[in-house]
Amino acid sequence: MKTGRINREQLTVRTMIRMYCTSVHQSGKEVCVDCRQLIEYAEQRTEKCRFGNDKQVCVNCPVHCYKPEMREKIREVMRYSGPRMIYHHPNLAWMHIVDKNRYKLKQS
Repeated sequence: MKTGRINREQLTVRTMIRMYCTSVHQSGKEVCVDCRQLIEYAEQRTEKCRFGNDKQVCVNCPVHCYKPEMREKIREVMRYSGPRMIYHHPNLAWMHIVDKNRYKLKQS
């Protein structure tokens, strides 16, 4: 069962990929085929995460479940969209930071 945090993480990744595709691939309103596949792949990985509802943000995860090719694509998207999220989607950016730090606090 997906939690609100998992749904929000999927929304954040989907938003970041759309921002990237719109600007870099100049795709207009619809994302290109490659970016649509990346969204589907990222959502699949999130849903199948072995940590379930205790899932941390992927960058901090000890298990990297993305294929190397897809991992590099998502990194490229994150490098581009991450800094822009603060201006275009501040709530999602803020909640991602909270989620990232929440797991670190659990570990302490």
